[in-house]
Amino acid sequence: MPKKRHPASKYLPRGLDILYEDKDILVVDKPAGLLTVGTDNNKTRTAYYMLTDYVRRGNPRSRNRIFIVHRLDQSTSGVLVFAKTEEAKFMLQSQWKDTEKKYIAVVYGQLSKKEDVITSYLAENKAYVVYSTKDTTKGKLARTAYKVLKDSRQFSLLEINLLTGRKNQIRVHMADKGHPVVGDGKYGKSKDGFRRLALHAKSITFKHPTTGKQMTFDAKVPNYFNDLVENG
Repeated sequence: MPKKRHPASKYLPRGLDILYEDKDILVVDKPAGLLTVGTDNNKTRTAYYMLTDYVRRGNPRSRNRIFIVHRLDQSTSGVLVFAKTEEAKFMLQSQWKDTEKKYIAVVYGQLSKKEDVITSYLAENKAYVVYSTKDTTKGKLARTAYKVLKDSRQFSLLEINLLTGRKNQIRVHMADKGHPVVGDGKYGKSKDGFRRLALHAKSITFKHPTTGKQMTFDAKVPNYFNDLVENG
């Protein structure tokens, strides 16, 4: 993985670990609980707001800005990529289907197939709940590949390759299989007592928007995930 490059530390945003930065891209490790972008109720406690302030180095008149390439759910931690120019954003998004995105998740139970690809069409209702449908006119194709890394009596630790990037895709697909992600109150068990969603964006691989060089960035998997399985 490329070496980290940090400007003056006083401008670094708290709670966000910058994995890499150059004139075109900014790659961070987002903690669970932090929004990627703002909502009507929260416009400032977001990765986008914090990193915009960071690239402006505290100068509100600066024209420096960042551009959203993709998003992570608020409750999901891990690798998140922003562009620093509009050209870089379009280049990254144009190759998004070929971008490799790997996740680590802890789910309930032991899966009968230790390796498989889950395929369905995903749609969203008026309550913003995503669900699988067989109606191809309503849903968008979603494909999730998984491999069991280890399991215990209660839980399984999975490596997931996101073959498409639909909203809440991993969470919905694992719930469809009867193995919801631990801590998922929306698609799994409403009150399971776990402190966070056990879903982490582990790595991302793409071609640099300017140089064309293939780059991979990794975010360390929280110890919490292994502890869940080992103690479960």
